[in-house]
Amino acid sequence: MSVGTGDPELITLKGLKILQNSPVVAFPAGVGNKPGIAAQIIADWLNPAQKTLVLNFPYVQDLRVLTPAWRQAATLVWEYLAQNQDVAFACEGDVSFYSTFTYLAQNLRQMYPQAKVEAIPGVSSPLAAAAALGIPLTLWKQKLVILPALYSVIELENVLQWAEVVVLMKVSSVYSQVWQILAKYNLLNRAMIVERATFPNQIIYQDLSDRPDLQLSYFSLLIVKLDDSGFLETS
Repeated sequence: MSVGTGDPELITLKGLKILQNSPVVAFPAGVGNKPGIAAQIIADWLNPAQKTLVLNFPYVQDLRVLTPAWRQAATLVWEYLAQNQDVAFACEGDVSFYSTFTYLAQNLRQMYPQAKVEAIPGVSSPLAAAAALGIPLTLWKQKLVILPALYSVIELENVLQWAEVVVLMKVSSVYSQVWQILAKYNLLNRAMIVERATFPNQIIYQDLSDRPDLQLSYFSLLIVKLDDSGFLETS
């Protein structure tokens, strides 16, 4: 189930109902024995009677490491489902949008076909970032492209040729490369970054012209508005 991007009040009513009525609540482990993002978001919504299940999803890109971790997580969840106990898996953002939930659900269905899996949608980071910036993400016929920055930075120049709004997810590790590309196309004044959208320590950067060396956290998102033609002007 989706729990939003940081602000606990962004969870949907359906999501909250399921969360509070599930005997078992699972969520990804954090880094360095710290609570994960999803765990922090839902902390105030849980009650002492609920069982919490911390699942380990390594923060790596190696499928040889990830695949057994996904299968182990599915096995742990199934132990409760097999006892007819519902498990709510709390997922930051939206469950279908670059989400750990997808891999857990896929493995659960493959390993235990009798398991019933339901996805509860929620607020994803591009939408939260646009709201934080006070702008519409898209208008009229504007073409939107969303790219996972780490994997797609080499595609950015091609995308800038035809898209009107570009969102780069988790841009921190490739920010210097992205900055150079935006500078090349004179788009730095049309670029905005939201770091930790909707969290209390959210930071916004608008117009990146003089910010070639930003040190960003992992949860940083960049929006480029190449075309403002969708905005209606009043006389």
